[in-house]
Amino acid sequence: MNYSAKFRFYEELNDFLPAGRRKVSFTYSFSGSPTVKDAIEAIGIPHVEVDMILLNGSTVDFSYRLKDNDDVSVYPVFESFDISSVTHLREKPLRDIKFIADVHLGKLARYLRFTGFDTIYRNDYDDIEIISLSQKEQRVILTRDKGILRNRLVTRGYWLRSQDPIEQIGEVISRFDLKKQVSLFSRCSLCNSLLTNVKKDEVKDMLLPKTVMYYDDFKICTGCNKIYWQGTHCDRLIKLIEKHIK
Repeated sequence: MNYSAKFRFYEELNDFLPAGRRKVSFTYSFSGSPTVKDAIEAIGIPHVEVDMILLNGSTVDFSYRLKDNDDVSVYPVFESFDISSVTHLREKPLRDIKFIADVHLGKLARYLRFTGFDTIYRNDYDDIEIISLSQKEQRVILTRDKGILRNRLVTRGYWLRSQDPIEQIGEVISRFDLKKQVSLFSRCSLCNSLLTNVKKDEVKDMLLPKTVMYYDDFKICTGCNKIYWQGTHCDRLIKLIEKHIK
């Protein structure tokens, strides 16, 4: 027997929907008694993007089984707001947030490290490795692949809307309310290790003569020993990133 329920998705969840279903209630037809999670994912929304479901005005979790004529409102993850009095579908937001970027997001990974965020990345990770590391180290998966976020084992993830790495860094910082946690030049953009101050005399033999002449403040990576200083290219990058941080 066929049944139907009314669904309405809010805010950025509409990014996953075709134009005719965005920001409006629409009818979802089903048979049997699927869970509301199965229905949401069948509609096209990765479950990790959802944090609250109202069913006929009351909160329910993913295990609720749809009934005929149900009225379902679905809300996105609230990283920036306190909605502790309702039924969350995820653990509370991570404040000491860490990321793992998929194989297509190498530039974003470097920019996140540049702004101080613990981000692991390798261009040969497969989906299983990414999901495993996300679980083991409590990392948020960043991806442009909706498929990985539909895996039932994924509990934290975010689908990036933009394809531009600079816009993506702004998107991540805004999405997870991280503006106050930005810490430029605190983490190595290559290996993700922390940076520490180093005296110029200790590293001048590793630098080009003009760098020694024009710069005095240096940092060294505690992991790979790469030397950092704030040159003009860094100033340009800072301005670009700040432009996209809301």
